[in-house]
Amino acid sequence: MAMASFARRKAYLLTRHFSNSHPDALRYSFSLASFSRGFASGSDDNDVVIIGGGPGGYVAAIKAAQLGLKTTCIEKRGTLGGTCLNVGCIPSKALLHSSHMFHEAQHSFAHHGVKVSNVEVDLPAMMGQKDKAVANLTKGIEGLFKKNKVTYVKGYGKFVSPNEVSVDTIDGGNTVVKGKNIIVATGSDVKSLPGITIDEEKIVSSTGALSLKQIPKKLIVIGAGYIGLEMGSVWARLGSEVTVVEFAPDIVPTMDSEIRKQFQRSLEKQKMKFMLKTKVVGVDSSGDGVKLTLEPAAGGDQTILEADVVLVSAGRTPFTAGLELDKIGVETDKGGRILVDGKFETNVKGVFAIGDVIPGPMLAHKAEEDGVACVEFIAGKHGHVDYDLVPGVVYTHPEVASVGKTEDQVKASGVQYRVGKFPFLANSRAKAIDDAEGLVKIIADKETDKILGVHIMAPNAGELIHEAVLAINYEASSEDIARVCHAHPTMSEALKEAAMATHDKPIHI
Repeated sequence: MAMASFARRKAYLLTRHFSNSHPDALRYSFSLASFSRGFASGSDDNDVVIIGGGPGGYVAAIKAAQLGLKTTCIEKRGTLGGTCLNVGCIPSKALLHSSHMFHEAQHSFAHHGVKVSNVEVDLPAMMGQKDKAVANLTKGIEGLFKKNKVTYVKGYGKFVSPNEVSVDTIDGGNTVVKGKNIIVATGSDVKSLPGITIDEEKIVSSTGALSLKQIPKKLIVIGAGYIGLEMGSVWARLGSEVTVVEFAPDIVPTMDSEIRKQFQRSLEKQKMKFMLKTKVVGVDSSGDGVKLTLEPAAGGDQTILEADVVLVSAGRTPFTAGLELDKIGVETDKGGRILVDGKFETNVKGVFAIGDVIPGPMLAHKAEEDGVACVEFIAGKHGHVDYDLVPGVVYTHPEVASVGKTEDQVKASGVQYRVGKFPFLANSRAKAIDDAEGLVKIIADKETDKILGVHIMAPNAGELIHEAVLAINYEASSEDIARVCHAHPTMSEALKEAAMATHDKPIHI
């Protein structure tokens, strides 16, 4: 490592400290996920009571118990893991993998000398594998609760006072759970659109899209965000004709614009169609299928688009319904998000919130970090989450992963910067496995070489991005990554080469 880089690293490690507040001084909060009667009485006083058993809630519960706090978790669903594990992250990734295997068998096996014939989709078996994965994981969390002595109450919780939660249990009873500190971790729900009624059969949310009983011939996806593109790609691989309708001029607006353009071209090569700058003005589901009336976002002539199934994927909204936050005076913003301070505490002393119910990205891993930091504060320790270092991943094929700032953001800030890029077409491992679509893009400060953002489009970008997360966390330069030995042949060498392109010159292009 160059002496300048070593000096920067040493100085940073000597001065680094964990802030007790959110970097933007925003007030934060989480969302709902309930629990039910489990291993101990919920009526005894607790150090911590958590309403919601999703990624934020169950992680907070386990961490609180590990810190020696008497903890109860309330979850209305009857299974732990929240939206993510039950009807979100986990089942969608199971279907993404299964559908990718089918697509590979159809289109790629022959290139590798593997001959197959009459490849068919057994949709019930595919759904069964997904359900089995979900069931095993939810049971695993229950096992962790038992191991860490977390009381698990299954039911719908609502505030009676700042230190009491009334729970209508799923077995028809009621109990009151008391706690010195109460954390709202109830997550988010599907955002509805005016004039569109989701029936989870012909007009579905992401939940319904995970359990369709047959492969639709035509599928319309309203919304070109992470979830819409992932679920659209699942059914496109399985044979659906997929059209994505998006009001904005671009897909995934938070994505780096250069990567976004290549990503859209990749999806179009997979026969996904896009209607951008288009709004839905009418829906007719009275017939066998669904007819959408569309018109340009700026106004103009209307068109009709027909499909067997329509997936509404226009985002998510904080889920706080029924909590009776107003009864105890908890403040929320116009979007319904709970306002919290740098220690995740609301304006009501002893009431906290984390995850999707507070401002910030609605991501499971962000909620987990919130949960850990929140209970660390409650335990008198120093919690810390750097919201600039929360990676984002679109789990299509190829995947797209990013951390830090986009080039557009850096340009707008006025900082002078350099960009280093390396295509996977020049990566030996990618070429060897015949899966070389994509690139790595690194943005670094021109004067200091400090890495400002990393964006990866690759088959396993979601795994590759964490080297970049760690590098930015320790304020590494692109030279630091360039001088670290990477195993050969690996996809991660593309990150090293992009760093070399940022700092100096790559070897293999």
